This record gives sequence, C-alpha cells and structure tokens, in this order.
Amino acid sequence: MSELAQVLRHVAPVDDPNALVGYSTGDDAAVYRISADRAMVVTADFFTPIVDDPYDFGRIAAANALSDIYAMGARPLFVLNLVAFPRKLLGEGILETILRGGSEVAREAGVPTLGGHSIDDPEPKYGMVAVGEVHPDRMVTNAAAQPGNVLVLTKPIGSGVIATAIKEGKAPSEVVANAVAVMATLNRGAAEAMVKAGAHAATDITGFGLLGHLHRMLVASGVAAHLRAEAVPLLDGARELAAAGHVPGGTKRNLADLAEHVDFAETVDATARTLLGDAQTSGGLLIAVPGDRVATLLREIDGKAPCAAVIGSVLAGRPGHIQVE
Repeated sequence: MSELAQVLRHVAPVDDPNALVGYSTGDDAAVYRISADRAMVVTADFFTPIVDDPYDFGRIAAANALSDIYAMGARPLFVLNLVAFPRKLLGEGILETILRGGSEVAREAGVPTLGGHSIDDPEPKYGMVAVGEVHPDRMVTNAAAQPGNVLVLTKPIGSGVIATAIKEGKAPSEVVANAVAVMATLNRGAAEAMVKAGAHAATDITGFGLLGHLHRMLVASGVAAHLRAEAVPLLDGARELAAAGHVPGGTKRNLADLAEHVDFAETVDATARTLLGDAQTSGGLLIAVPGDRVATLLREIDGKAPCAAVIGSVLAGRPGHIQVE
C-alpha cells in the first residue's frame, strides 16, 4: 500500500448518491450532481515555483489547476487563487507578477478569478481552486478504460527533469522556454477533442508521472496496458538532462512505488525508464479511446494540443499492470 493510500484509508467513506466521483478512484477532480443534467466538478492544486520567472510560474500553475477540470470532460466556470507567500517580500512585486500570469491563463480559459485565500509562508506556493460543470452522463473519468482502447498522449513529458535542471542551473535557456510554453498550454483543446471522439477514459499527467497516472487509470478500470516507450514524446532536452542525472526525488519515488506493477523490456534503457516515471507539472491528457475512434480523436486534436501521440493500448489482465517495450 502506498503512503497516500495509507492516509486515505482513514477518510470516512462517502455514501451520498449525488457524489459521483470522490477520492476512491484517484480521479482528477470531485464531481457532485446538483440536478439530473448538471454536476459540479471541483479541484484544487498548488505547488512551489518550478521555474525562475514569476509570471511563467503563475501561468503554469493556473494551467495545471484547470487541467483537472478538462480531464473530466468538463467546462470550467471560475477559479479561486491559493497563495502562500512571505509577507516581507510583498513590496517586491513578485506576487503581483505571479497572480498576473495566473489571471491571464484564467482569462484565456474564459473564466473569472473570483477571489481566493492567502497565508504568510516563507516558501512561496501558488495554485488555484477550479470549479467546473459537466452533464452527469457525459463526464470522462479514469475508471472506464476497456480492453482494446488505444492510449493517446497530448503533451510531451520530461518537465520534472527540466525543472530539476533549472534549480541546479544546468538547463539551457531554449530548453526552458520550450518547456514553459508546453506547461502553460491549456488542455482545453485536447479535452474538447476527446469528448467529441467519445473517449472512454482519461486523466491528466502530473506528479505521479505517465506510468503512475496510467497505473491509477488501469486499477480504477480493472485492466492492464501495453506501452511503447519509443512512441512517448519527450520535451526538448529532457532525455539529455535525465541522462546527466538531473532527476527529481518525486520521479525516483514514482518508479520505486511502481516497481511491482511495471515490467520493462530489456530494450528500454535506464533514461527512458526515468522519463516514463518523471513527475510532471501541467502535463497533457492521457486518453483511452476505442480503436475505431482514434482517427477522429487525432483529427479533432490536430493543432489544438502540443502533440497527439499514440503510445500504447489497454489490455485484459492484472489490474494496474503495465508492460513497457
């Protein structure tokens, strides 16, 4: 049992029939039905700076928070800021710049920022509560993947490695610029495409990495998967930085936690394994779609997301098991 699972087992079970999605499946957001054709989708996410520029940090944090709404196939309605910041630095203009970045991404998503909460904290943190809406019969969860589904990823991975290299002063400027552009990109277009294509399941790729979030989807759905390592897109420079040892602690923990659930072929080298488990920030959507709808999904995504890569398939088998070749 993972550390998170040990903590959550002490949370009282939910028996409200209107609570459509809670913590039990490890899904991206909570969903609560308020009428026959309306359900609220609510999530919260915040973290410490992963890039040096405060404006970019705000943009990335906002896109990351909104991603959970999009992963459920929902439409965001509004956001609230979550801020932890040292009071002694309030006059430096840093927090204003962070909030400006977050606000601009919220406006890009078409939603207002209606307030929030702040605390005095020596270590800056920023994120959002995001509230959305979906028809109860049309939400997309991580618990409905089926054997025969094809797995499609909509952003390249490697942001954890790049963020670590930034902290260590080893990330080339062009690598940072590309990673920031990808992380600050909303998953709105990918979400709209997956809904139109009739996806069975989806999740967004964040702290548990590609393998971790895929594993959670497979467990929730009662299925297994096959993944093609060479088909997984990488952020520019991520492989080189990972090979040089710029690997975050979260990535190492992800791989350790998944050791009994993932079988790597000998052809998958250590660097590729690291990147597949790399803890992401504001990653793309991982979508499980029926094989006969893949072409529709790829056509709908074209030009609306950083990529649309077919990286594997869902299989009947031990729930949560992943074979990587």
